[in-house]
Amino acid sequence: MAEMLKPDFDPELRVFARAASDDKGPIGMFLAAADLMAKYGLKPAVKVKVIIDSEEEINSPGISAVVAANKALLAADGLVIHDSATHPSGRPTAIFGNRGLTALTLTVYGPRAPLHSGHFGNYAPNPALLLARLLTSMKDENGKVLIPGYYDTTKLSEDDLKVLRSAGDDEAALLKRIGQVDHDKVAPSYQEALQYPSLNIRGMAAASVGDKVANIIPRDATAELDLRTTTEANGEYLAGLIAKHVKAQGFQVLSGPPTEEERAKYPKLASIKLAPAPAEAARQPLDSPIRRWTEKALEQSFAAAGNLPSKPVLIRAMDATVPTYEISHPLGLPFVLVPTVNADNNQHTYDENLRLGNYPTGIRTMLGLLSTPY
Repeated sequence: MAEMLKPDFDPELRVFARAASDDKGPIGMFLAAADLMAKYGLKPAVKVKVIIDSEEEINSPGISAVVAANKALLAADGLVIHDSATHPSGRPTAIFGNRGLTALTLTVYGPRAPLHSGHFGNYAPNPALLLARLLTSMKDENGKVLIPGYYDTTKLSEDDLKVLRSAGDDEAALLKRIGQVDHDKVAPSYQEALQYPSLNIRGMAAASVGDKVANIIPRDATAELDLRTTTEANGEYLAGLIAKHVKAQGFQVLSGPPTEEERAKYPKLASIKLAPAPAEAARQPLDSPIRRWTEKALEQSFAAAGNLPSKPVLIRAMDATVPTYEISHPLGLPFVLVPTVNADNNQHTYDENLRLGNYPTGIRTMLGLLSTPY
């Protein structure tokens, strides 16, 4: 820590390692802040209870049971989660919601067994092509979901839009970072786009490619979708809209592979399967005591440094999914997400990293929260 406070320290130095930012970095910052307070005889202005969820990246399958079994122990006035990343501007960041996640498998069926493409090409319908057309019917060329009602539950007030616009994102820098010239037109800006449910194709398969490719018409074709949900549009609701849309495209929607009777009756067959244990979305009203406490703690702590931007960025709801709902809802807690790591940390990938300049500012964030009465 002392090395990081020297005038010639380069804050752009990085530690590259899986979990460096997500979430060993924030854990280390919290422990360092606690050590500093103990060293100087400072007592926290709030009583602290710590939850470490080691299963967050697999949708926290055990956290609900742990919370249900320990409600008295976990009783509190509020919940602070140190996940996600700070705003690219480097300003302290407070987030008041996150989207949920539901996975869905969509399978389109063709012949009961793979067929020779020479013997049956031009005769047997190819399920891969049927699936491609079905997926194309779900989104337009600008990335907007065409399924009726998909966005209808998202209502943004003028106050919401004001907060979203105040984030001050550099849209040109965002596009440069992802290496594309333009973005989907679900909404005019990055922050506003994250307020809507999404429909993402995360994988597709039909027969084989590469060295194992064969001249066949495959018996089925599958697409794996992930749906980022909102508090107003959960996974069950969105999956219902998708199923209705698939039916409207002429498909008979099944719960699994078709029977011989179904093959003889319907020309187009598909199945939809929801993955178990979806992660629910959560959102906290911006006009709340925990927002005012967080904003005060961050602003005072960063202003004391004298050389850091102190006005916090307020985010209505972020893109990533964390078990906010699974903890806050059964305990009836207001919540806030206060990230501490760099925006370009590349979490979940081979080059995940922690910018070392974020380590002392992360400790400052923790100290500000620990030393501010609620």
